[in-house]
Amino acid sequence: MKKFGGNIKRLYFQALGIEILCIAFAELGQNSSFSLFGYGEVGIISGYVLGYALAGFATFVTILGRYDRNTQSDACCAVLKYESDGLVITLKMTLQNFANGIKKITKLGNQPDWKKIVKSSIYVLITAESVCILIAMTVDLIFYRYSMLLSIPLSLAAGALAIVIPVAYRRSKGMN
Repeated sequence: MKKFGGNIKRLYFQALGIEILCIAFAELGQNSSFSLFGYGEVGIISGYVLGYALAGFATFVTILGRYDRNTQSDACCAVLKYESDGLVITLKMTLQNFANGIKKITKLGNQPDWKKIVKSSIYVLITAESVCILIAMTVDLIFYRYSMLLSIPLSLAAGALAIVIPVAYRRSKGMN
């Protein structure tokens, strides 16, 4: 149990960094759609679609940018391969990985394990973002007026834990 907790502690900031980037891109997509289409039916639907698509793109590009740092390929969570040194350094590294991924996106076909990169991105997007959205919506429904102060930190924490817990468990059991 102690090893499991230590793994969560070491990996958490990396997952939180990618969650913050995903939420930022999701908000960018939603707000862009609301600006273009308003808050009607079309604006809300396209806002969620565009927000989720941009969050997926940010996840994919960040994993692509980080992938060459990994010596072993783990299709499940390539995003959590190396240990973190705190939130600020991890956020900086996440942004650097995003920039590297943008440069590498045109050469994706030449990447030897591109299928694993895509699989990692889809896994992170589905697990972390789905948990993040469910927590945020639940808090919004329960605490209607005061939800913003509580839903963002809780959804980021839950989304990051959705990525970290399976990886920490596998590492504590000595599994690959």
